[in-house]
Amino acid sequence: MVTDRLADGVRIAQLLASEVTGNESRLRGLTVVDADPDVEATTDGALAYRIARERGGSADGDESGETVAEVYVQPDRARIEAIGAPEAAATAATEADLRVRPKAVRPPRTLVFVEDGAQVKRALEVLDAVGDGPHTQ
Repeated sequence: MVTDRLADGVRIAQLLASEVTGNESRLRGLTVVDADPDVEATTDGALAYRIARERGGSADGDESGETVAEVYVQPDRARIEAIGAPEAAATAATEADLRVRPKAVRPPRTLVFVEDGAQVKRALEVLDAVGDGPHTQ
């Protein structure tokens, strides 16, 4: 029986970023932006990076478009804040058996907790849902 468990928020967020940047199929069109390579986990959560839709090359060289999620790191987990399609994110997270709760802000967000490195693959369902969500720009 395996008893080792990856419960380091920074490392979980790194694994998630690797999945987003390396996934050439269902997450095509999403990119990691504004990554903080020196981020340190805090109890409230420190912003590690944003996930945005790619919009193609622009005159200023910026290829990132609308932010669909933000990823925060806490000492023992990573937290995805779904900005784009929060209802779809909640549904996907529930179906993937991830802990989820709404965040009462305007516009509304959905918080999804990734508490173990093994949950990273399941969290991709959430990113797929927000990536396919309605464009608000």
